[in-house]
Amino acid sequence: MSHPTDKIRNIAIAGHGQTGKTTLFEHLLFTGGVIQRAETLESGKTTSDYSPEEIERKISIHAAMGHIEKNGTKINFFDTPGSSDFTGAVILSFRAAEFALLMVDGKSGVQIETVKLWRNLDDCVSKEPRGKPRGIFITKLDNDQADFNRTLADIKEKFKIEPVAISIPMGSGGNFKGVIDVLHEKAYIMQGDAIEKEEAIPADFKGAVDAAREKLIEAAAEGDDSLMEKYIENGSLSIEEMKTGLVKALAENKYIPAFAGAPLNNAGIISLIDFIIDAAPNPRTAKDATINAEGKETAVQIDPDKAMSALVIRTNYDQFSGKLSWLKIITGKLTADSEMLNVSDNKKERIGKIYICQGKKLEEVRELCAGDIGIITKAATLKTNDTVASADCPCFAPLRLPEPVHSVAVNALAKKDEDKLGEFLVRATEEDKTFRFHYNGETKESVISGMGELQINIILDKIKSNQKIDVETRVPKIAYRETITKKAGAEYTHKKQTGGHGQYGKVVIEIAPLARGEGYQFVNAIFGGAIPKNYIPGVEKGIVEGMVHGSMASYPVVDVEVKLTDGKYHPVDSNELSFKLAARNAFREAMKQANPTLLEPIMNLTVFIEEKYLGDVMSDLSGKRGKILGQDSAGGIAEVRAEVPMAELLRYSIDLRSITSGTGSFNVDFSHYAPISGRIADEVIKARAEFKVQEADE
Repeated sequence: MSHPTDKIRNIAIAGHGQTGKTTLFEHLLFTGGVIQRAETLESGKTTSDYSPEEIERKISIHAAMGHIEKNGTKINFFDTPGSSDFTGAVILSFRAAEFALLMVDGKSGVQIETVKLWRNLDDCVSKEPRGKPRGIFITKLDNDQADFNRTLADIKEKFKIEPVAISIPMGSGGNFKGVIDVLHEKAYIMQGDAIEKEEAIPADFKGAVDAAREKLIEAAAEGDDSLMEKYIENGSLSIEEMKTGLVKALAENKYIPAFAGAPLNNAGIISLIDFIIDAAPNPRTAKDATINAEGKETAVQIDPDKAMSALVIRTNYDQFSGKLSWLKIITGKLTADSEMLNVSDNKKERIGKIYICQGKKLEEVRELCAGDIGIITKAATLKTNDTVASADCPCFAPLRLPEPVHSVAVNALAKKDEDKLGEFLVRATEEDKTFRFHYNGETKESVISGMGELQINIILDKIKSNQKIDVETRVPKIAYRETITKKAGAEYTHKKQTGGHGQYGKVVIEIAPLARGEGYQFVNAIFGGAIPKNYIPGVEKGIVEGMVHGSMASYPVVDVEVKLTDGKYHPVDSNELSFKLAARNAFREAMKQANPTLLEPIMNLTVFIEEKYLGDVMSDLSGKRGKILGQDSAGGIAEVRAEVPMAELLRYSIDLRSITSGTGSFNVDFSHYAPISGRIADEVIKARAEFKVQEADE
């Protein structure tokens, strides 16, 4: 039996590493009656961390999904990784969910990944300016030095919001007993391995509950004008009125609910589940987006009454079930044994069985309504970001994924394994869209890129253990460019006599530098037919070929205007090839006289660090020839923005981890090319010459 859209809740559990996301996920399933006992990470038996690499490392690497049902409502939970190396799994979960629950350690407070996740939620696809609805779960309140109120203050300072407590703790550290559900006015005493026990609210917490409930009523009143009027008039709202207001206000992200708990001891679980059922957004309140050829997005309401359409949010491979395609149903109803259209590839796709899952366990269902998330197997044409529908329709916008920050060149130690290695690297790019693999024809290297050293090492270790392929890695070569800095001219005559028709073509050109990033412009300034029109394409082909290898280090040439000013042809011996060869050589001669220079790629770098590391990071960036563009600090966390040469960032994930004791994080994307000279240019030219000699020998 499928659940109607308004009886579905999709919740993404996210947070900094070691904040207890998997533990909460496990105890939600236990409290929901899905599993008989909640396992620990150390046991290697948790529902969500089931892959061999997760069990071995005791961390979440992939997004896992499970569900519970209460009072006729189905709640899908995503357990997501905490390491920034696996941010792709978090982003797909945010896309699939209508509500994100951020875990914050009651002792450590807001950490670097919390800040990054918050910003990602502000920028989720097709949401209102307020961003995706979210809440905070303050966890591990049974640990020494944990403090619920201090953590709320930390959240307020860093995010400039006033969290609204849905549940509050009874005690902290060794005195922590459980939580009080402010909305339903119930106390829950933790029972260790057992489900929480409901009791009356202790008298000594009555004042704290009244104060928290007043703020909760104010948040509810914000959701509806009529409720606000009633609140102003009567000074209070009934619990049903509160629920109505809280639903509307949270769907518009007007307040941030905060929950207290200690999941390892089953504390704070029931009140969280009850709030999700009563007030978390259902899919009808949310939007997704289609995208047109120009990249413009159009909001689409999640609607069960329209024709079926869905987005493929994930692809992975199971040793028993084969290829698994995860679908978020956006409109209509997905039915087993039906034929659909892969809109992205315009190919028909047969839908066989449909599944939902509890971790790695698949459960077959006949249909899924809009807003739900399911899995189909062995869909030959489907890949992540594809749109599948019952009829042709606009494609949904793809996942907004960050650019990779760490790259290595790879090759199989045994030549016979190269093709096999390539196959499995391609498969890895299908399973994790933040992982990239391509062959760089310019440097003659196979390069893999990802969000960090850990992500890349896990993929390579998996290939080695499963496929028995030994892989060699090294720092990849940089794709430099060449350009010119002044105007120059040249002429070249190509003449070749044979027994029959010869070859003849003469061109005269002028070259001039263009602004950075403008690439290449060809101007035909021939007058009077010095070169017939039918040979002009040959001239331009020769120029383009000449730009493939510059005169300094044989790197491609960019940002040059080439003007063809004169030439000469022979009525018998001239042809397009003659003018192509003449133009190629004329360009090379002109470039030598135009004061050529090397260009290196410059990257936009954003670094997130604890303030205590700010000086060390700034000093390191200066040593890397970085240009600091600005910095912001709030509540002990600093953001540094800089432009840094790519050559200096090839091992930055390793460098930053060393500087910040593993706590730092960064984003990087291409900015522009900039000139280099002196010793650095000499070293690049020398290395390129050695590479060319090696290439010739091979």
